[in-house]
Amino acid sequence: MRCPFCGADDTQVKDSRPTDDRGAIRRRRFCPNCTARFTTFERVQLRELTVIKKDGRRQAFDRDKLARSIYVALRKRPVEPDRVERIINSLVRQLESSGETEIPSEMIGSLVMEALSNLDQVAYIRFASVYRNFREAKDFGEFVGRIAADGE
Repeated sequence: MRCPFCGADDTQVKDSRPTDDRGAIRRRRFCPNCTARFTTFERVQLRELTVIKKDGRRQAFDRDKLARSIYVALRKRPVEPDRVERIINSLVRQLESSGETEIPSEMIGSLVMEALSNLDQVAYIRFASVYRNFREAKDFGEFVGRIAADGE
């Protein structure tokens, strides 16, 4: 593993342990070149996934991009990080076990919306505003009105 500080190729693993959800291995590393310490995570990847964007472009699936979008929607919301990580891991497992190697971005967005609707309504609306490309305040109002009607 390359050192993120000095770029040296030879780093040493000092400690390895599973994460709390057992979905990854956390490794503490040491660089003998610059003496820096850093952490890496190792996860099982069942298959290489490709995302098909709305405009037809293909892009390698990026778990970190998925996580960032969920964390942005959940910013300043009272949701435990462990719970969010479990949801992200669950979404990735769903995608990997779907049997498909090419996943439409709409499918990913729908899965995220479903997960957020069960987790936090504010985050759900935030994500939907970007995913569904709301342009005006009335778009928000109509969407929130549908949510309220479904909840009754």
